[in-house]
Amino acid sequence: MPVEAVIAAAREFLGDRITTNTALRDHHSHGQDTQPPVMPDAVAFIESTEEACRLMALCHAERVPVVPWGAGTSLEGHVTPVRGGITLDMSRMNNVLHVSQPDMDCRVQAGVTREQLNVHLRDMGLFFPVDPGTSACTIGGMSATRASGTNAVRYGTMRDNVMGLTVVMPDGKLIRTGGRVRKSSSGYDLTRLFVGSEGTLGIITEIQLRLHGIPEAVSSATCQFNTLRDAVETVISILQLGIPVARMELLDEVQMAACIAYSKLEGLAALPTLFFEFHGTEAGVAEQASQAEELALGNDGLGFAWAAEASARAKLWQARHDAYWAALAWKPGHKSIATDAIVPISRLNEAILGAKEDISASGLTAPIVGHVGDGNFHTVIMVPPEPDGMARAWELDKKIVARALALGGSCSGEHGVGIGKREFLEQEHGAEALTVMRAVKQALDPRGVMNPGKIFLN
Repeated sequence: MPVEAVIAAAREFLGDRITTNTALRDHHSHGQDTQPPVMPDAVAFIESTEEACRLMALCHAERVPVVPWGAGTSLEGHVTPVRGGITLDMSRMNNVLHVSQPDMDCRVQAGVTREQLNVHLRDMGLFFPVDPGTSACTIGGMSATRASGTNAVRYGTMRDNVMGLTVVMPDGKLIRTGGRVRKSSSGYDLTRLFVGSEGTLGIITEIQLRLHGIPEAVSSATCQFNTLRDAVETVISILQLGIPVARMELLDEVQMAACIAYSKLEGLAALPTLFFEFHGTEAGVAEQASQAEELALGNDGLGFAWAAEASARAKLWQARHDAYWAALAWKPGHKSIATDAIVPISRLNEAILGAKEDISASGLTAPIVGHVGDGNFHTVIMVPPEPDGMARAWELDKKIVARALALGGSCSGEHGVGIGKREFLEQEHGAEALTVMRAVKQALDPRGVMNPGKIFLN
C-alpha cells in the first residue's frame, strides 16, 4: 500500500519519530471539536524544514494525504485526518530563531507557542499580541487558521502580524514569502494566501512576525449592565468614537454565571458584562478609560470595577480565557459547539440579540462570549446527552450563522472553516469566488494531498 511505502521510506531519516502507535494515532484523530474522530495511518514528529520537505515529497509521489498538526486546539475539525494518511506533528519545531529588538520583529519555527514566545521576549521590552485564548496554541497553527483573539481590536489579527513565511509545498519544494519590511508592492501577496489556508496549500514551518513594545501602562476594568442591549450599545459607541481600547470582551449573563462559579470571580453578578483593557502611557490610559466609562454610564452601565494590579488583571483575563471550560463545567455531561460569527459593528446588536432569541426558542443552554471590539462573538452551544441533542445544536448553529451572513457578516471571524463551516462558504463568497478558490487549490496541490476534506464540501 502507498502509505506503508511512505512510512518505510520515512523511517530512514525519522527513525522512531514516525509511528503507528495506536495511542498516538488516537490522540491525533481529532481537535477540540465535535467532528467524528478519524485516526491517521501514522504520526510523524518532524524537527526541521528539511524533514518536512523530504516527507512531503514521499507523500506527494504516493498520493498519501498529509495533515499538519500544531497543538490540536482547533475547533472546526482542521486536524482530523478524514482520509487517513500521515499527521505531521510540528510540536518539536519549537525554536525562536531570531529576534531583532531595533526592528521589532522575530522569526520562529511553527511549533513555538505564543506563551513560549512572549516569555522569550519579555526581558527585551517586546511582546507578540495575538491572543486566541489558550496558551497552548502554536504560531504555525495560528497562522494557518488566521487566528485572532482578545487583542485584535488594537493590534490586529495574524493577517496583520505575519510578515513572511517559509512554506513546504505539496511536492516537497520550499518557498519563502514576504520578508522583514513593513510593506512591499512586489508580486502577488503569497504570505496572505497561506495565512488562513488551514494546511490545504502547504506546510508552514517558519514565521516572520511583527512585534510590539510592552506598553508603559496597562489598566483593566469590568462594567456590568442590566441588559445585553445596553452592553452592546456601549461597545458600538466606543468604537464609533475611536477610543483605542486594547481589549473589549462581552460575556452575557449565562456566561458570567458560569465564569463566576468556575473562576471564583468575586464582586461580580450574573449580568451582561464588558471586560476592558487599556494600553499606553499613564496619561493616555487614564483618558481612554475615562471616556469609555462615561459612555458606559450613558448606556446605563453599573459602574467600572478596576483591576489595576497585575495579579487582579491576570485573574480577570484568565477567567475570560477559561470561559469555554467554564461553560462545560456549568453543564456536566454536555458536549459543545462554538459558533464564530462576525458582523459589521453597526449590526452587532441585531446579531447578538437575534442569537439570544434563537437560543431561547431552541431550549438549549448557550452562553455568549466574544471579541465584540471587532464584531466577533461566540455562542457556546451546550449539546445535551440526548438522542437529538447534536441535531438541535447544529440547527441552532445554522440559524446564528444565517443571521450573521444576512447582516453582511461572516460565518467565521477567527476559527476558520475546516469541516464545520464548509456548507456556508458559497453563501458567503458566491459561486464564482468559490470556483477561484478551488482553482488555487488545484494549481498548488493537484494531487489533493494537503489536508483533504477541509474548506470545500467535495
